[in-house]
Amino acid sequence: MNLTKKVSTLLLVLAFTLSLAACGQPGDPSAAGSSSASAGEPEPVTVRVAALKGPTAMGLAGLEEESAADPGVSYDFTLAASADEVTPALLQGELDIACIPANLAAVLYQKTEGQIVTVAVNTLGVLYLVENGNAVQSLSDLKGKTIVAAGKGSTPEYALRYLLTENGINPDADLTIDWKSEHSECVAALGQGAATIALLPQPFVTVAQGKIQGLRMALDLTAEWDALDNGSALLTGVAVARKAFAEEHPAAVSAFLQDYAGSVDWVNGSTAEAAAVIGEMGIVDADVAEKALPYCNIVCLTGAEMKAKLSGYLQVLFDADPASVGGALPGDDFYCGA
Repeated sequence: MNLTKKVSTLLLVLAFTLSLAACGQPGDPSAAGSSSASAGEPEPVTVRVAALKGPTAMGLAGLEEESAADPGVSYDFTLAASADEVTPALLQGELDIACIPANLAAVLYQKTEGQIVTVAVNTLGVLYLVENGNAVQSLSDLKGKTIVAAGKGSTPEYALRYLLTENGINPDADLTIDWKSEHSECVAALGQGAATIALLPQPFVTVAQGKIQGLRMALDLTAEWDALDNGSALLTGVAVARKAFAEEHPAAVSAFLQDYAGSVDWVNGSTAEAAAVIGEMGIVDADVAEKALPYCNIVCLTGAEMKAKLSGYLQVLFDADPASVGGALPGDDFYCGA
């Protein structure tokens, strides 16, 4: 990460610290951050961070390269293959911050009665409609076609159905969606010629393109969502924190967000270098990461922007299936620092 980017992220720290005070309770001394009772010097804080292998972890590559900007803060990283590995550790207090699917954050907020809060959106949409051909140039071109997809009953289905409906296409009558149990089955169907159109996430798209000659990204679902211009966004991942940790250590959470923003800038601006680190971390192979990174929509959105985009996205999921967000939309206290 170069000095210019590191200095630019340093300018965010005051705003982060002030906004994160909203996670604490007014008048609660713990909301002031960790401090030494004797000398008033900040106590060293190790932030235990977990992320899932894939785009939601790629943005952390710069933090693996650099020490924290705040000398009193260090990081202990854990990479997991699935959210099922992260959730118990987070709920049991063995993790402080975790990068997880956006809808899972809302589910955990409900499950813990508000004890899990969101501090940043870290990944926008990573879903793409890919085609072995050139028939699909817009969503309207999907009428009469068959799409293979995985993720029925979760974000891929909700996002696809929402976008089709908003574009005047009946997802139950105007086309056929052939649901598979795994993304690898979709890739296999494309490779065998049993399908020509599939809904896939990155970096699965890049992996598939390496196996199937002529496979192209026909439509970016994130761009299609943005074209609706409704104030929300198609999201994949967020960074959440235990509310107790955010209240007790707001300066440490602020430092994490500062470092995270700088890491995201570096990952997006130094693709080859970042891909090598991502490969070393075991997130995905370096060659796949380098090709996929420009399409992974890695960001670090905080405060009001985070709340606007995330709340709009969760509303779409809630309208499709309330259970997808834990049965109810989260309250304002879910959006830490907003």
